[in-house]
Amino acid sequence: MSTVFAGLDWASQNHVVCVIDEHAGVRLQLEVAHDAPGLAELMRRLRAVGAHAIAIERPSGLLVDALMEAGFAVVPIHPNVVKATRPRYRSHGGKSDASDAFLLADLLRTDGHRFKPLQAQSDDIRALRALVRGRDDLVATRVQLANQLRSLLQSFWSGAAEIFAEVDSPIALDFIQRYPTPESARRLGPKRMAAFCAQHGYSGRRSSEELLERLHQAPQVPLGEMEVEAKGELALALARTLARVVEQIRLLSSRIEHHVASHDDGRILMSFPRAGRICAAQILAELGSVRERFDSDEHLAAEAGVAPVTYASGKSKAVTFRWACNHRLRSALTCLADNSRHASGWAAAVYARAKARGCDHPHAIRILARAWLRVIWRAWTDRQPYDPARHGGLQILLKTTGG
Repeated sequence: MSTVFAGLDWASQNHVVCVIDEHAGVRLQLEVAHDAPGLAELMRRLRAVGAHAIAIERPSGLLVDALMEAGFAVVPIHPNVVKATRPRYRSHGGKSDASDAFLLADLLRTDGHRFKPLQAQSDDIRALRALVRGRDDLVATRVQLANQLRSLLQSFWSGAAEIFAEVDSPIALDFIQRYPTPESARRLGPKRMAAFCAQHGYSGRRSSEELLERLHQAPQVPLGEMEVEAKGELALALARTLARVVEQIRLLSSRIEHHVASHDDGRILMSFPRAGRICAAQILAELGSVRERFDSDEHLAAEAGVAPVTYASGKSKAVTFRWACNHRLRSALTCLADNSRHASGWAAAVYARAKARGCDHPHAIRILARAWLRVIWRAWTDRQPYDPARHGGLQILLKTTGG
């Protein structure tokens, strides 16, 4: 075992490193820039003092990848642990990068056996994770831009925001680009509307006359000509930007679907009821392919945030929502759980029992996600697709209902 312990407090521009010996004596303390020369100097100095393991709060990123690629064991320590430990070293509650680097190194020295070092994921998992997280960020951008566009249209051209179901759908965005102001749509009649819908393969249930009626019945806002023109230009700019974002999301989704369908673990996750390719890819990107990362399904449930936190002291006991978790994994698992209850009788029964106990919808979905996670864990560790015939809970339900 190494006789020196390193802690690294990372930042966007500079990183502070502290290396201590087995008696907590500081052997090295330095600050390096987040650039190629700085990282090279960091590796050289760490090797010079004989450091092998490095404690860090952030479990991913370029710095973590560089350290692992250089052969160092990177030990992630959750920020909540660091925050809770600070009073152990100082009572005034102060914080600095240097003190946090020392704290991380000392936690590695005293409690290193409690933390697992990161294990490198395969290149295809890392590629999938980059694609999935990038798509998720673009989806968040799309929602933000769509809300901004909808709010703008409702301030001067509300009919354009209401004519189609979703303001960020391709047909709605093209409509806004063609008709960014009420004046530009003055001569729009049923024939032109029908041709526009046919050009876009409109599959809605409303006829062109009904769409026009919806357009003209929307509330009118009396504004000056210059203000309407200015807002029309802004609506046009937002619609064009949003159309590009929507198209890029479509392209990324197609690539992700192909990627997950060609991956062995991806096909395992896709075998669950209504998992879908995107949802399965989101789960796989956060789950990874290293089975040894999790000790049990309970460990995975805690990481995924679908198991509550229990506080018990004396005669008091409280069960609360788990805030500290992998939020992306929780979002993907709850999405799978919500979809599955429409295709699996067992999932629908678990959800119904949770609702009957007084749980609201999000709580009931988390309970169902926890139940599914036990099954996912078994399929993932056995490297076998989901088989309803081997699902004990489902088989019991079928026997009791005679299905």
